[in-house]
Amino acid sequence: KTVTIGNQTWMAENLAYLPSVVGPGTGSYSNPYYYVYDYNGTDLSAAKATNNYNTYGVLYNWPAALTACPAGWHLPSDAEWVQLETFLSNNGYRYDGKTGPQSDSETVQDKIAKSLASESGWWSYSGTGTVGSTDYPAYRNKSGFTALPGGSRYDSGAFGELGGFGYWWSSTKGSSSYAWSRYLYYLNSRVDRYHSLKGFGFSVRCVRE
Repeated sequence: KTVTIGNQTWMAENLAYLPSVVGPGTGSYSNPYYYVYDYNGTDLSAAKATNNYNTYGVLYNWPAALTACPAGWHLPSDAEWVQLETFLSNNGYRYDGKTGPQSDSETVQDKIAKSLASESGWWSYSGTGTVGSTDYPAYRNKSGFTALPGGSRYDSGAFGELGGFGYWWSSTKGSSSYAWSRYLYYLNSRVDRYHSLKGFGFSVRCVRE
């Protein structure tokens, strides 16, 4: 499944490429590791049989994410995420119907999360325009991106946040142990840019070359 948003074509589901699998207690900032939420073994067929694999795909540490996308696709850079956010903000995907940031305190990431998030799977919340709210139904997943709340593998060696958060890597590194990512949170109406330890396990969305 793919979706074209502006001049970019994205995968409309989380990547599920899984060449090997480990439990959350194994991690690295430099060696690739692949995780399936709540799966604690090393058996590929068992991991692929889980509901979490079939719904949310794979959680990748940053070294794994860099090479996970298939031929003709790549892990989006931080700038490519900004391109997506800017298009959505400027082309009618803010839940308030406005075009672009409305004050000095706003950015292109504000008020577009509802247009990215899947309509189901998120924890519920009543806050206006938030990912977890059913308000503004015309804007729910308006982009077709279908961002899923796949949670994460913490750098500390545990899984968490399934249903509340979705995280996605960029290919852009920060300082030596960090790289840039994005997340959606059920309590928020914005997309957040996050400087993340490379050992975290996050979802991947590939963008077409």
